[in-house]
Amino acid sequence: MDEPAAGIPGDVGPDGARIGVAMNKPSSTYRSDPTDRSDRSDEKNRLLGSPLPARGEGSAELDESHWLLPVYSPHTPVEPVRGEGAIVYTRDGRALIDFYGGHAVALLGYGHPRLVAALANQAKELFFQSNSVALSLRARAAERLVRFGPEGLTRAFLVNSGAEANENALRLAFRHTKRTRIVALEGAFHGRTAAAAAITWKSERWYGFPRPPFDVTFVPRGDLGALEAALGADVAALILEPVQGQAGAVALGAPYIAAARELTEASGALLIFDEVQCGMGRTGHPFAAQAYGVTPDLLTTAKGLAGGFPAGAVLVSDAVAAGLKYGDLGSTFGGGPMACALIETVIETIESEGLMERVRALSASIRETCQVGPVRSIQGDGFLLGLRTSRPAKEIVKELLEKGILSGTSGDPDVVRLLPPLILEESHVETLAKALAEIRP
Repeated sequence: MDEPAAGIPGDVGPDGARIGVAMNKPSSTYRSDPTDRSDRSDEKNRLLGSPLPARGEGSAELDESHWLLPVYSPHTPVEPVRGEGAIVYTRDGRALIDFYGGHAVALLGYGHPRLVAALANQAKELFFQSNSVALSLRARAAERLVRFGPEGLTRAFLVNSGAEANENALRLAFRHTKRTRIVALEGAFHGRTAAAAAITWKSERWYGFPRPPFDVTFVPRGDLGALEAALGADVAALILEPVQGQAGAVALGAPYIAAARELTEASGALLIFDEVQCGMGRTGHPFAAQAYGVTPDLLTTAKGLAGGFPAGAVLVSDAVAAGLKYGDLGSTFGGGPMACALIETVIETIESEGLMERVRALSASIRETCQVGPVRSIQGDGFLLGLRTSRPAKEIVKELLEKGILSGTSGDPDVVRLLPPLILEESHVETLAKALAEIRP
């Protein structure tokens, strides 16, 4: 799902400079070249204190503005050129801890040897084939994803993005129920394509479609009375993010989600979980569905699904899958060999390296140590966290960048959003806590 580029505002300080800080050494496990066993700590410690180059001739921002449409927010005033583990290195010579991961896409950080090897090996063997031919690799990736997901979701449809996954989930819901209306939550973000934009809260601010393609009712999150009243006989589905990302990392909570499951079952509507941002181990469980003990009828995932390669998926129950036939759905690039090799590798890595356990431990550490300085409270779940701040979040994001930390904003102007890779280390959390403590409240 193509999320608003809320990230880090692009303006620089009055002196036009940003100062970097020394980073703790990332684990040697994560190297862009799995055969490279060199110690890069000296290089990293050398990349300190360099001011940002002035914007202008020769900058990536100027080059992009010449050739690309000006549709993104002011760029972060850094240009990453290489990454290793949770660290990105910039063109002007800085080392930054990435606590944002490109809107949650860099799930395993940068240069993970398993991903690098899987990508290279698959590119040499078979770069692409269409869905008109069967591939054992595609079957393996789908099986691995279904087994990773909540029990009761038994089939997968592979696509390229979160928005595409949500479009197809809605199409399946309309087809299965023969109903015409969707219920979504205030604060929701589901994508920028036509149907996904229609179910995104206040999407008229940026999407430009003249009218929604179907009827949508938005209800306040957490208000079960409003939800029950909205679930009329014409509602095909309720779609929700178990943890709303763009809203500022707002976890809906197990009681609300369980009640939503009961209400949809009573009304005959389907329940769709959009786990594009909060899924793939980010809550410390495979999906929030397992974390909260509720199985939806459909579940969408993308972003970190293939570790940075474009990929998305819809997981569905047998009941929703029943009766589908040739031509009902389709995606030219969905389920391509490259994406499938990486999906399989990402899931294997999450499980074999104990990354969900790491998320649970370090998420607790962030909550325990980072409510300092301007941070008034911490919300969200796992590695989808929001730091509610006493000053505008964009100011805190800028000051964190000065201290060598990439973070992001959200739709809530007072929330700094954290979406770090699952391979984050305790030393990185310590650096974040120290940086926040040094920022004025």
